[in-house]
Amino acid sequence: MAEAVRTEARNGILLVTLDRPKANAIDSPTSRRLGETFAAFRDDPALRVAILTGGGEKFFSAGWDLKAAAEGTESGEDYGVGGFGGITQLPDLNKPVIAAINGMAMGGGFEIALAADLMVAADHAVFALPETRVGVIANSACVRLPKMMPRAIALELLYTGRRMEAAEAQRWGLVNDVVPAGRLIDRCFEIAGEIARGAPLAIAGTKETVRACEDVSVADGHALIDNGKIVNYERMRRSEDAIEGPRAFAEKRAPVWKGR
Repeated sequence: MAEAVRTEARNGILLVTLDRPKANAIDSPTSRRLGETFAAFRDDPALRVAILTGGGEKFFSAGWDLKAAAEGTESGEDYGVGGFGGITQLPDLNKPVIAAINGMAMGGGFEIALAADLMVAADHAVFALPETRVGVIANSACVRLPKMMPRAIALELLYTGRRMEAAEAQRWGLVNDVVPAGRLIDRCFEIAGEIARGAPLAIAGTKETVRACEDVSVADGHALIDNGKIVNYERMRRSEDAIEGPRAFAEKRAPVWKGR
């Protein structure tokens, strides 16, 4: 199990690799391991951004381990603290996650990618939600996908299970960048490094504010902010870093963030 999920930390950036040949499919133990990994990332102040990718070049993840389910060895009853794949329902994850789509993101693999904050795809990557063809639905994608792209296109993908190539995903705004496969991880580290230049509490406050306000009106969103309902915004506003940032700007130097 330890080998199915590998981690490597570099300068505050955590690279998480799902490596479960042949298709990086996820059973319950693997999902629980991913949840533990991302919960530890969430709770470690030294880690700022996570990158999630798949082992090999063919699959990011084929999603739920249907073979194990068919054999009766996979019940899907306990996916762990973060829900399926470790991040689809992880509470209080106020740090950015970048999905590095190194190949096919199918079914639950696509849903995990949708749960990330940003996506970068290799130019050969493919996305699909084939659940209806095996008698189930893509639960998380039903919730997320129509909010992230034109509703009609989202429903087409959910109903038909057709494949969508990386270039189309970028055209609909799902993917931030499409790069050659050999550049994928480097590109993700570049983006993660840019994020990590910001103040930790400001990044956490931004993520929580977006999450809290994305389904409410503009007026209600401002009310949530003004009424002190967004915890990390309030922490940021009262932090030492909120003083350090303007001071560093005035002194023409790089800020030294403390995360408090």
